[in-house]
Amino acid sequence: MSDGKYVDGSIYFYAPNKGAPVFFAVAFGASGIWHLYQCLHYKSWILTGFYVSCAVLFTAGFIVRELGAFDYGDLVKFIVTTCLVYAAPPIAELANYNILGRVLYYAPYHSPIHPGRVITTFAFISTIVEVLNGQGASLSANQSLPRRKQDIGRNLLKAALLIQVVVIALFLLLAGVFHRRCRRGGIRSAKLENVLWTLYASTILLTIRTIFRVVEYRSIADLHYGDRSVDPMSFSPIIRYEWFFYVFEASLMLINQVLMNVRHPRRYLPKSTKTYLSARDGKTEVTGTGYSEKRPFLVTLVDPFDLAGLIKGTKKNVKFWEEEDGHKDGKPESQTVKAKEPAGDDVEVAR
Repeated sequence: MSDGKYVDGSIYFYAPNKGAPVFFAVAFGASGIWHLYQCLHYKSWILTGFYVSCAVLFTAGFIVRELGAFDYGDLVKFIVTTCLVYAAPPIAELANYNILGRVLYYAPYHSPIHPGRVITTFAFISTIVEVLNGQGASLSANQSLPRRKQDIGRNLLKAALLIQVVVIALFLLLAGVFHRRCRRGGIRSAKLENVLWTLYASTILLTIRTIFRVVEYRSIADLHYGDRSVDPMSFSPIIRYEWFFYVFEASLMLINQVLMNVRHPRRYLPKSTKTYLSARDGKTEVTGTGYSEKRPFLVTLVDPFDLAGLIKGTKKNVKFWEEEDGHKDGKPESQTVKAKEPAGDDVEVAR
């Protein structure tokens, strides 16, 4: 175990543990293979394919970290493992945004916004975060660069992490408002509740990790390893002890990955976004026409809430469920039958 003292020649400050990277590389690899199987089994590449990408990045990152543990003065290995590990969590967050959008499709009449705009809006922001993370990690990790450029890298990372905190808060607000509306509207679907509570748990894990990174980079903002006037023992414990990284980064992200394996969203959500819960009883699943977006994709990306239409007075709320979830000419529009989802759950599907 590290004693918190600087190890001569180490870019990590300490001598990296040689066993932990092996464990996490294997664990993330196993979770990734499980997610790959689930994507094939549930045919959910669009919904949960992000978790496969996340696992690949983490696995590769810890493999490189293991190599760096035997050569902790190698700058290239340090930069590569840092970039890979930093790139994965925003993808996990993007996966949560995607799942929330699918949850909103499941009860569209209680959704605060168009469900399809959740993923496009948050994906746009996440892309910015990824760019900032990549640039920041590469600049701050390269100690051969001038101090000014290293500072730019640290500032980019701090900006990216702070943006993630704000986005997570907005995500929780959106999910919370929707959840409250469902309960007030009498929607007591166990499937919907299961997915939402899983998202809350995942978001808590990601938030703790993000806060850890914010604290970490605030503590090293003015520190420079090459400055001989700096006492290494004055550094924050977060920098001096490796276990902080494994507890608040590696372990939390692994728990998140496995959480989504065990409580995979396709166990609860239908495959199609056009299948939703009937507003009449909150239990019957109805398959209808779904949303129809007439605006160009780029317009919805830039203006996800159609503020331009609101100002011009051309914005229309398309409530397709009011036409489909009822009766026509005194006869039911559909008959409810039992159908079996790939997950093995019996659900009611209207045909």
